[in-house]
Amino acid sequence: MPITGLLEHNAREYPNDIALVEINPEIKERRRVTWKEYELMEPNPLEHYRREITWNVFDEKANRFANLLISRGIKKDDKVGILLMNCLEWLPIYFGILKTGAIAVPLNFRYASDEIEYCLDLADVNILVFGPEFIGRVEEIAERISKNRLLFFVGEHCPSFAEDYNSMTANCSSMKPEIEIRDEDNAAIYFSSGTTGFPKAILHNHISLMHSCRVEQNHHGQTKDDVFLCIPPLYHTGAKMHWFGSLISGGKAVLLKGTKPEFVLDAVSKEHCTIVWLLVPWAQDILDALDRGDLKIEDYELSQWRLMHIGAQPVPPSLIKRWMTYFPNHQYDTNYGLSESIGPGCVHLGVDHIHKVGAIGVPGYGWEVKIVGEDGQIVKQGDVGELCVKGPGVMTCYYKNPEATDEVLKGDWLYTGDMAMQDEDGFIFLVDRKKDVIISGGENIYPVQIEDFIRTNNAVKDVAVIGLPDKRLGEITAAIIEIKEGFTCTEEEMTEFCLKLPRYKRPKKLIFADIPRNPTGKIEKPKLRKMYGAEHLVEEQNRG
Repeated sequence: MPITGLLEHNAREYPNDIALVEINPEIKERRRVTWKEYELMEPNPLEHYRREITWNVFDEKANRFANLLISRGIKKDDKVGILLMNCLEWLPIYFGILKTGAIAVPLNFRYASDEIEYCLDLADVNILVFGPEFIGRVEEIAERISKNRLLFFVGEHCPSFAEDYNSMTANCSSMKPEIEIRDEDNAAIYFSSGTTGFPKAILHNHISLMHSCRVEQNHHGQTKDDVFLCIPPLYHTGAKMHWFGSLISGGKAVLLKGTKPEFVLDAVSKEHCTIVWLLVPWAQDILDALDRGDLKIEDYELSQWRLMHIGAQPVPPSLIKRWMTYFPNHQYDTNYGLSESIGPGCVHLGVDHIHKVGAIGVPGYGWEVKIVGEDGQIVKQGDVGELCVKGPGVMTCYYKNPEATDEVLKGDWLYTGDMAMQDEDGFIFLVDRKKDVIISGGENIYPVQIEDFIRTNNAVKDVAVIGLPDKRLGEITAAIIEIKEGFTCTEEEMTEFCLKLPRYKRPKKLIFADIPRNPTGKIEKPKLRKMYGAEHLVEEQNRG
């Protein structure tokens, strides 16, 4: 069954049940007017603070958009781009695309104009759907990109260079289009993070998307009664594929716009959320706010919250130990995956294995895993090698890039580029990205191990360890350290703290600064290398 069948099933079985809720607490927070002033405002600034749709309305909106696309000539294997912040329209637009047999192409909301244009051209996008936050960026390239594609605008006050999504879909049929969609049909193109240059286009079919639904439900046991709080951006496979647990179970999901700790706890409390997926910085912020007393657990209704899970990056064991002191009854899971493996779940810790916090876990539902050396042979248990995964969720290819595809797809196996090791119990520990391994004086140094240690310092909010060029050793380790609000830590204090590490793992350079992360929570190490690598070379030249 293609994934569109799940939406249609929910519309039949649970037509009047709430499918999606959108909450924007930033709007509520900014209100500084009287109700009389508010009523006179145009457009109404609070009308979208909380919106919701049922499964039936969700399906009807998807059908209307599908019929609009068909009326504009969209057919199977055409591509439709989505450039929207998380909102109530996002998923109906995504499913409307799939119902035509076309391929949905979500775009990163942080893309600059040149990146948007690059991705539209790379993926051969026929229509771009964009929201009000992107008017300026799209306008910069509108003259060029509109020559061979249509531009649809979602929101109030449609710009002159686009067509109005709301008015167009209002006049379209809400009946399901008569398009045959097979499991093997292409469904979506997702883009790689782009941290090493312009992103690659990752092609998936309906088999991949359906397997992601089954993986999520198998791992986290979603039922109709569960309510999922979705905070990360829907353009990314992580948020989307975790939401697939709600799709397959028919449960409600809440799209929260904003990551402040009080926003998260307030949404969990008022919407009775049972499952929350967090990124490491957001979990850290919640714990810090609780430590400071800025938030008090007793002010919220949190008894129904049963599962907190984290993915997108290695999770410090110290963070989860702190979490369990505040939330001792929570189930916890770590999810590992890539966009090339349809997001999270090809490896996961499992809610019964919290004693193994620090590991990314074991092969996920329907997945196989191996760890290989440079020769392609499986390494001995306990040795470090490249993590490879195999299963129904592996991408079809990098679209229009056979060379890059051949580099990572070898037979049915996807080579992830992540270095890992397996312990005696069969649990896999992520050591580092292959490209992030530091080679200093011929010694392989894995930054994650140093980062995990430094995070045990109570003053540390975040840390990133990178390699900087060195004439004598090739590279030296540098730790960029972000200190918690209200705490202090000197270079001498951190140097003394790091004496507990083996000598070769101790950072040779300490830098106190903020840690940049992308929207999915991954540390932007290429940016840090570029930023501090140049400074280090100047220092070396001055010394030499």
